Amino acid sequence: MRTGNSVRSTMRRTYESDRHFWRLVVLILCWMIFMAITKFNKFYSLLNFQTMASQFPEFGLMALGVMVCMITGGIDLSTVGVANVTSILMAFFLLRFTSETGSLPPFAIPLVFLLAILIGAICGIFNGFLIAKLHIPPILATLGSGELFTGICMVMTNGNAISKFSRTYAQTINNKIGGLVPVQLLVFLVMAGFIWFLLAKTVFGTKIYLLGTSYSAARFSGLNTSLLLLKTYLLSGICAALGGIIMLANYNSARADYGTVYTLQCILIVVLGGVNPNGGKGKISGVLFAIILLRMLETGINRFPKVSSYYISLIWGGVLILVMVLNYFTEKSTRTIKKAHA
Repeated sequence: MRTGNSVRSTMRRTYESDRHFWRLVVLILCWMIFMAITKFNKFYSLLNFQTMASQFPEFGLMALGVMVCMITGGIDLSTVGVANVTSILMAFFLLRFTSETGSLPPFAIPLVFLLAILIGAICGIFNGFLIAKLHIPPILATLGSGELFTGICMVMTNGNAISKFSRTYAQTINNKIGGLVPVQLLVFLVMAGFIWFLLAKTVFGTKIYLLGTSYSAARFSGLNTSLLLLKTYLLSGICAALGGIIMLANYNSARADYGTVYTLQCILIVVLGGVNPNGGKGKISGVLFAIILLRMLETGINRFPKVSSYYISLIWGGVLILVMVLNYFTEKSTRTIKKAHA
């Protein structure tokens, strides 16, 4: 009896330590069981998992940027605009260096990554300046800048897709290391590892958690809140730009309206992953599992031809509201328990 109580007590403490994470684990397992029962052959194949692993990094990278901003108590709604600006500029760059035989010089692809990081950093600093220096609310600043970036894309392309550049870029990024691991996944994992290190192992991570917990406390602690916000949105811009060059490879073209549904998906992923929209709380592990869950859900839904793809946005919106409601009652019950023990 004591052993059973001890096991239940341990499981309860484990669950209470990170409810969001373990809730996602349970949901993923349930969905995998459901797909095993209904569409085993179509879902459980190496090609299907490789396809999922190559598709989610583009919006997964954007979600990482949104996560960092939300931890500070802000948000970044300009990620899709930044991604499209980057992909279009890089498409023009690739067009410039594509030879008549359709090849690229060896320096072109590494330079695409470097230039993308630079473009993302510039866009991120612009957002950070609006928020940190002009004190525009993050939701309004990034919504406005997102529309600005989209407008710039429309002007540069006249609403048309930019393509006809060398396929070498797409073939390189869409390649699989060792025939198994997609290059897109590797880019995502490197960036996710870098952000985990920043949040968990550096003073910068501690500071942005404090900033998100209490802006006033952060200021009175002597923190340079303006510089912190600039760095945070710079990081988000870089994540969005990397997502943009992954999109460029996946579509082998660039256009102003690519990835329009990613804004909602990124917010859903971050909230579903346990990041507090008010700031000060969130772990990258929860966001990673939220990305996996959403990719599995969308891929699984597509295995049912009778279910229209138009329902996916409806499902995402409904899930986002449901998660917010669950989080509200979870936080409320946690506060009640703490008061009772106090």
